[in-house]
Amino acid sequence: MDYRQAGVDVEAGREFVSRIRQQVESTFRPEVMGGIGGFAGLFEIPPGYKAPVLVSGTDGVGTKLKIAQAMDQHHTIGIDLVAMCVNDILTTGAEPLYFLDYLATGKLEPAQLADVVTGIVTGCKQSGCALLGGETAEMPGFYGAGEYDAAGFAVGIVEKSSLLNGSQVDIGDVAIAVESSGVHSNGFSLVRKIIESNGWQWSDCLPEWGGKSLGEIFLEPTRIYVQPIQALLKSGINIHGMAHITGGGLPENLPRCLGPGQSIQVKAHSWSPLPVFNWLADKGQVNATAMLETFNLGVGFVVLVSPDQGQATLDFFSNQGLVANQIGQVIEGNGSFVWLE
Repeated sequence: MDYRQAGVDVEAGREFVSRIRQQVESTFRPEVMGGIGGFAGLFEIPPGYKAPVLVSGTDGVGTKLKIAQAMDQHHTIGIDLVAMCVNDILTTGAEPLYFLDYLATGKLEPAQLADVVTGIVTGCKQSGCALLGGETAEMPGFYGAGEYDAAGFAVGIVEKSSLLNGSQVDIGDVAIAVESSGVHSNGFSLVRKIIESNGWQWSDCLPEWGGKSLGEIFLEPTRIYVQPIQALLKSGINIHGMAHITGGGLPENLPRCLGPGQSIQVKAHSWSPLPVFNWLADKGQVNATAMLETFNLGVGFVVLVSPDQGQATLDFFSNQGLVANQIGQVIEGNGSFVWLE
């Protein structure tokens, strides 16, 4: 016996690396030391920092992968993977520096995973970080035919004096919500259940979606907020806190950026949820509370600023081509989320 007879194709692995090498190197920043192929990626601390703090995050794409695999469309999943990591570390005020991925599959299909890496490269370029390295594991018998899983890891940097940690948030600060691009990468177990219970396939084109298939609608990649938020940080507007709205929706994520003795109050109807969320609620008969606690409902990222800078922040995002709304404010409390009908 040899390794190939056991289900692991070493040659396919070499072909995969050959396919992605040029794309990966296209993301390199000046701080990257060396190329791909070593045991570890090397990255110099950028110059100019007095007390640099490294910020790290890791995440995956969840069961959204099932849709990509069912549709055999893999070029956007990598964007999701980068977005889920860099948007998280961005909430500290950090600039993403580099990203690493881990891809695991039952049988390595070089073209399939190269499409995934194409998306990762796109996400890295959108967020200004280098794709510093990664790992591909071929595990026959662990994943089914055509199946793979993906995990991502991001590292960023922020000056210690500029680190956002909740201490800057004041009572009365207003919450400015920046629109999401869709469902992003959370709640897909419920999305898949709704599609399945209605007897639809991902390739089905329903009239209300203007000719787009359900797969196309729900594979819309997670918006990456790095460029507009980094620009906002440099604009003179003083950001007091930020939240990335992921699993658990607004109720779980907004309180994470608060300081002690504070709660966040959000007004219903202060923004218009994207049509996809109204559609999911209707087709799945999902009540309003479950929707709020599962999905982002059209809010992908939130910044907290003083009331006198609220309008300037809204204007800034508008000039960036992003829809933003003032949805609430910080109040005295115990770290809770307060929903006002």
